[in-house]
Amino acid sequence: MARIDSKKITPNFAYETKYLEQGFSLIAGVDEAGRGPWAGPVVAAAVILDESNIPSGLNDSKKLTEPKREALFEPINAACLVGVGIVDAAKIDEINILQATMLAMKIAVENLSDQPDFVLIDGNRSPDITQPTQAIKKGDAKSLSIAAASIIAKVTRDRMMHKYDVKFPDYGFAQHKGYGTAKHSAALNQHGPCVIHRMSFAPIKKLLT
Repeated sequence: MARIDSKKITPNFAYETKYLEQGFSLIAGVDEAGRGPWAGPVVAAAVILDESNIPSGLNDSKKLTEPKREALFEPINAACLVGVGIVDAAKIDEINILQATMLAMKIAVENLSDQPDFVLIDGNRSPDITQPTQAIKKGDAKSLSIAAASIIAKVTRDRMMHKYDVKFPDYGFAQHKGYGTAKHSAALNQHGPCVIHRMSFAPIKKLLT
């Protein structure tokens, strides 16, 4: 099990241990990436850690550099059970970003090769899944399973945005990953939205009207 430096605020295995001691055997952590951007999908990941083989360096993906997240991606996939859920911009426009996020989380859990019997969710609400859950505010900074899921979700989405950057080179997706930067706004004003833009989001909707 990874050592935790008590002098630093880092995620640990306390939530997982709590439910393992209650008799649950497979505890998954779930997190998402991409709720806020103007373009691209929302991506969720579900991760079940092996307590005896936890990759070192796990942390909230927002606290890690892109190279560090990339370096952890394969070790997490090698040591853990991982499921990913992806909901594209069109579906986000259809059902709204909150429901799309819940759907991505549900798909991520369903895509685990072994189904968990308890699920830890980052945030203040849980998706509609059959397993019992606990929603944990800032869970990616508290639970190692959620931290691992945050890394998988973030790296998966960032890689997708790099591919979209090649397909739609006018917008700078590789740099801002679809978020509302000044460069992105200027590109939208010049070129208009493309098919991966979220047409229901206020800045895009305003541009269209």
